[in-house]
Amino acid sequence: MSYHERITLEPGKRAGKPCIRGLRITVYDVLEMLANGMSSEEIIADFPELDLADIRACLAFAADREHRLAVVHA
Repeated sequence: MSYHERITLEPGKRAGKPCIRGLRITVYDVLEMLANGMSSEEIIADFPELDLADIRACLAFAADREHRLAVVHA
């Protein structure tokens, strides 16, 4: 499954930041939790509306964005 099916962009929601499935949880929120040492299971326990595929979609989105930035600056 592509992250494109899970990550949404809505101008009026969370200032247009990429969110998960139209929820008010941003990709950045999830990445920050992971960076702070939370496990996927802990994130899902705190936000039961999320699932493992959502967390993987956030990581794929971040990886794709990083790749696109690297290509632009190469």
